[in-house]
Amino acid sequence: MELKDCIVDGSKHFHIADAPTSAKIPKSEREHYEELTDANRQRIIELQDRLYAQGCEGVLVMFQAMDAAGKDSTIKHVMSGMNPQGVEVYSFKTPSKEELAHDYLWRAYSHLPKRGNIGVFNRSYYEDVLVVRTHGLWHDYNMPKRCLDMSEKDFFAARYKHIAGFEKHLYENGYRLVKVFLNVGMDEQKKRFIARIDEPAKNWKFSPADLDERPLWPKYMEAFEDAINGTSTKHCPWYVIPADQKWYARYLVSEALLATLEDINPQYPTVSEEDLETMAVCKVRLETE
Repeated sequence: MELKDCIVDGSKHFHIADAPTSAKIPKSEREHYEELTDANRQRIIELQDRLYAQGCEGVLVMFQAMDAAGKDSTIKHVMSGMNPQGVEVYSFKTPSKEELAHDYLWRAYSHLPKRGNIGVFNRSYYEDVLVVRTHGLWHDYNMPKRCLDMSEKDFFAARYKHIAGFEKHLYENGYRLVKVFLNVGMDEQKKRFIARIDEPAKNWKFSPADLDERPLWPKYMEAFEDAINGTSTKHCPWYVIPADQKWYARYLVSEALLATLEDINPQYPTVSEEDLETMAVCKVRLETE
């Protein structure tokens, strides 16, 4: 499986049941792909430096997944080594009272990276069409009746249009989106939960509440499938990444981010002839001190 096999751009209907959770790469190739990931990361670091210097386009990388899919570790492995001045990471938690008092995209606006920076959303505004739908939370929203008096299908179809429009707005205002769905299998999630219980260094990651979500797996998969189909476009596609093999998932994510940066092809700002002459004079002054 290559990165091109993971792209969902709206050109055809996406069926989540057809999306593998594992690329089934032999373990003997793990070191090779880790080396490729390291090489990609070095190139990403170079391009990030140019992106920051140019300050023309911003990049927003968003991660969505079921629990224990590897979001945190993927961010750590793919993004490490970058200039921290040019990276902004935000984790979306349960909305606060302040956030619930605004429209659901408001908190996303509040945490968009500056142009020239790379922003990372650990979860995102997509939670409002995933968790909110799966648990039926939208029924209790403090909104006018006209906003809620409709079927679930119509309510979330409208939200997919909002999101697609929001992402089109971002693209047309100098942002590139890298939307990643880490597609972990239910059996693999179970193994990772058990590891969190068995390994003391991972105990802090475990929450009994995570187990309450497992019976809702089919509903979550339906919500993911509809959200991906409703918001995939040519300029803002989804990358549906098989996540059972973390080391290969990280490689594919590094490929997606690198491809985006290479397409931007940022350049260091050029210096005018006048400025070059001024710098030459300054160099002489420094050398003759």
